[in-house]
Amino acid sequence: MAKTICMISDHGDPLASLGTSQAGGQNNYVKQLALALDARGHSVDVFTHWADETAPQFESFGQRCRVIRVAAGRKGFVAKTKMIQLLPAFLAEMLTLQDFSRYDILHTHYWLSGLLGIRLTEMHSIPWFHTSHSLAVAKEQATGVREARRLKAEREILASATTVIATSLTEKALIQSSVKQPAPISVIPIGVDSAFTPDKPSPLQPMTFTFAGRLEKTKGIYTLLRAFKLLTHTNLLSSPVKLRVIGGDEKQVDPVTKQPISEELKKAVQGIEDHVEFLGCQPQDRLAKEFRDSLAVIVPSYYESFGMVAAEAQACGSPVIASKVGGLGDIVLDQKTGLQTAPGNVKELASAMGLLAKRPDIARQLGRKAAEFAKQNFDWTRIARKVDKLYEGAGYALKDTYVGNRS
Repeated sequence: MAKTICMISDHGDPLASLGTSQAGGQNNYVKQLALALDARGHSVDVFTHWADETAPQFESFGQRCRVIRVAAGRKGFVAKTKMIQLLPAFLAEMLTLQDFSRYDILHTHYWLSGLLGIRLTEMHSIPWFHTSHSLAVAKEQATGVREARRLKAEREILASATTVIATSLTEKALIQSSVKQPAPISVIPIGVDSAFTPDKPSPLQPMTFTFAGRLEKTKGIYTLLRAFKLLTHTNLLSSPVKLRVIGGDEKQVDPVTKQPISEELKKAVQGIEDHVEFLGCQPQDRLAKEFRDSLAVIVPSYYESFGMVAAEAQACGSPVIASKVGGLGDIVLDQKTGLQTAPGNVKELASAMGLLAKRPDIARQLGRKAAEFAKQNFDWTRIARKVDKLYEGAGYALKDTYVGNRS
């Protein structure tokens, strides 16, 4: 039966350009899930903060999907660390923009949206599903940074929702160990869109590694640059190697020259400038091409609930060298679809990159298995079917069928 679904993605506008500040995996997840549910006949409204002042308040996508942008008294970019201050105004404006009694399902994304979910379900009897996208307890374990208010809020959200959707087996286990009486939890991975396929790779001349994501320390970009510098300075490789960096906002990478402009990035690439290319933000089709043309894609994050880039790269037939943290430990199968390294370990990452640079035959073998694994696990049509089934049986978790890494 067709449903009218309300999604809230407070800081993650699904139509924002990926790779810019606050525009990453969550944004794309919300967009692709909405489109996949649309294809099943449902209507989806996505409420998000009105961060881009040039964007319209109401914007359609797909056949039955809309983004509804909420100013909450502060139209224009607001860092997600400051967004909690806007939540009362956000809620009040949402209620003026739509009659929430028309929605059959509420699906919140990230803990700030989850706080809105608590309030909305107090006012309206509506099944409420929540996807965290990242967890404060995981961040604390990885970085030592403790966010007491967020930890408390997430515990309440994860215990109060009708059903929690975890994106990896590791995330589910972490919720169960950190929340006293969690809501029912189903593991449904994130999917990749149709742009990401293993078709038609270009010749690798020179051999290229690729990073895609926000240029933040927690994403491991500076660990990667140090590891790549170590790799290029060992003089053990018979062929030249390149590193392509995709992502970064206008304060980090010049949108015209594609050169790093932040002092931190400039310092990090000193001595390897001729080997590192900054491409800025790229659309999905270009991103897929870069993944296909890569010897391997590097995901050196310090923590990830899932790791969208890793899934997309594997769908393109590229092996992934990833930190063994969070969901990455599930979706990158060590020595099967890629290689795992300890987060922040420069020497280990350089060694893994060196292995594939010296043995591209191993990279190709891993890439073939990566494409097979991605097709089995990260198809949006299958994922939307699982989410739809979950919506139908509100309050009951599905049996986990995700083929994660349990080694």
